[in-house]
Amino acid sequence: MLKVKTLVVDDEPLALDLVTEYVMQAPYLELVGRCSNAKEAFEIISQGNIQLLFCDIQMPGMSGLTLMQTLQNAKTLPKVIFTTAFSQYALDGFKLDAVDYLLKPFDKDEFLKAANKAKRLIELEQNAAITNAEPQEGIDFFFVKSEYKLVRIDKQRIVYIEGMKDYIKIYINGEPKPVLTLMSMKEMMQKLNEQQFVRLHRSFIVNVAFVRGISRSLVTMPDGTQIPVGDGYRAQFNEVIGKRVI
Repeated sequence: MLKVKTLVVDDEPLALDLVTEYVMQAPYLELVGRCSNAKEAFEIISQGNIQLLFCDIQMPGMSGLTLMQTLQNAKTLPKVIFTTAFSQYALDGFKLDAVDYLLKPFDKDEFLKAANKAKRLIELEQNAAITNAEPQEGIDFFFVKSEYKLVRIDKQRIVYIEGMKDYIKIYINGEPKPVLTLMSMKEMMQKLNEQQFVRLHRSFIVNVAFVRGISRSLVTMPDGTQIPVGDGYRAQFNEVIGKRVI
């Protein structure tokens, strides 16, 4: 059984004791440590040995939200479940890609529901890492986080990608709605074959296999969407498309 290495952070002694007890009662969680402030938690997490963090939000000194913002560039960022008495922080927690949000006071069933969600995500990521590390002929895919779960994206089925500030929408052939995930356009291009996928605008990447027409500075996609070709991307687009003109 997967043992998820877990850290509990809360400045309230009673809350810290309660979550610690819940962690110790869950057979798939391994309590690595507990602390009463974000500074100490940062030092423990920086060692790279924590997979799951139960973290209070309002704490003196550094808040739980600030802690996670500080850790965004860490090599191994744990899954986080925020615990707080203030519901107004839910949106901020979502923006930081929190697995879940437990509003105090919460019971053991609510705790286990959130912990199970985190465990499933960790297992999916580990399995995806193993799968992606083993080349398989004819299979080319990756996983993205969307709506608190991992979604498999088959590269060949990507029609186009739309950038929206910190998020992107991935339009998949045959799917009724796009997949929304927290990722930059630059990060997405690094996952794609530049001979098949071309960035033709700061907000759009297209799969040339799905381009249905080109007229002046507009590219037409299967759903009728017309995407403008930006001046800074025109040369690369013409190079990729030119190889397919007969």
